[in-house]
Amino acid sequence: LVGYGPRPGSVARRPRRSATVRPGPQEGDTAPIQPMPAPARPGSQQGDTAPIQSQQGDTAPIQSQQASTLPPAIPLAKPPVRKLARDLGVDLYAVVPSGADGVITREDVQAHLRGVPTAAPAAPNVTGVRREPIRGVRKATAAAMVASAFTAPHVTEFLTLDVTETMALRARLRATPQFADVKLTPLAFVAKAMCLAARRTPEVNTHWDEAAGEIVFYERVQLGIAAATPRGLIVPKVRDADTLSLHELAAALSELTATAREGKTPPADLVGGTITITNVGVFGVDTGTPILNPGEAAILAVGSIKQAPWVVEGSLAVRTVCQLALSFDHRLVDGEQGSRFLADVGSLLEDPGVAVTF
Repeated sequence: LVGYGPRPGSVARRPRRSATVRPGPQEGDTAPIQPMPAPARPGSQQGDTAPIQSQQGDTAPIQSQQASTLPPAIPLAKPPVRKLARDLGVDLYAVVPSGADGVITREDVQAHLRGVPTAAPAAPNVTGVRREPIRGVRKATAAAMVASAFTAPHVTEFLTLDVTETMALRARLRATPQFADVKLTPLAFVAKAMCLAARRTPEVNTHWDEAAGEIVFYERVQLGIAAATPRGLIVPKVRDADTLSLHELAAALSELTATAREGKTPPADLVGGTITITNVGVFGVDTGTPILNPGEAAILAVGSIKQAPWVVEGSLAVRTVCQLALSFDHRLVDGEQGSRFLADVGSLLEDPGVAVTF
């Protein structure tokens, strides 16, 4: 070997602690090539090894057995695909790749999941257990939520706002003859604000058509209202909600929720939504991170309305406040659009007079 080892006057590098330092040939030396000794046989003494001879008498190199014991190559997959596989409990070593150069795609993981049934963990051997079959609304809701959570990239933004003026307007309208025949709830004001805000940000009222490679923009708002029923959570729709007045919205919401609680919602009213409201405030909850209904671009969670200290023109006052949480599909709605939509909804609820500018 020529040029091996440190040159005279050069700086020697410290070997790793685990490395074994062996004296090497010096510059100008010739290193003889020795035949490789065969592994020692059981019972032989150290040093009693001999070169392995081939049938022709030549010295034959030993074939390394290391290759047969090496683990398989690491599956090629992007970080989001690895996260999806980890969340779904899928072993990437068992997935057949379809991407270029053997890269595993999201579709490969989902296809593997559909084709390979996952063994359920054994239930703990305890007493006092009640089992309930997964069927009907609960089964459909579970399938829809899983499909949405692992298909649409969710983003959630939050906004706390002062709704004192809106609640005062509600009280005044309820005292008028025009609203004597309907139940005017805060949800009606939220629904109206969403329909108005969607005019300035139409991206929240869209659909991602994967097969066609297109974004579908809807002209009308088919407003879904999440409703808890004895059968489970359903989302009936208010058709063409953006064309309705506040009075008409209030009447539609009252009829929709009453029908849902009685379990009489027709199947046609459960499909074809474009945007949804979920009112978690009725349970005393401040806010949440709602999951999109499959095929929709946005969903708004409305928290409880309550009194809280608030700074008004530099002074502390007790005001009626509420918190909103907007989840949206980041493929359809970017951060600027989602923030603008949520801010518009907030401004309409803080000052209902702003509605004349939309």
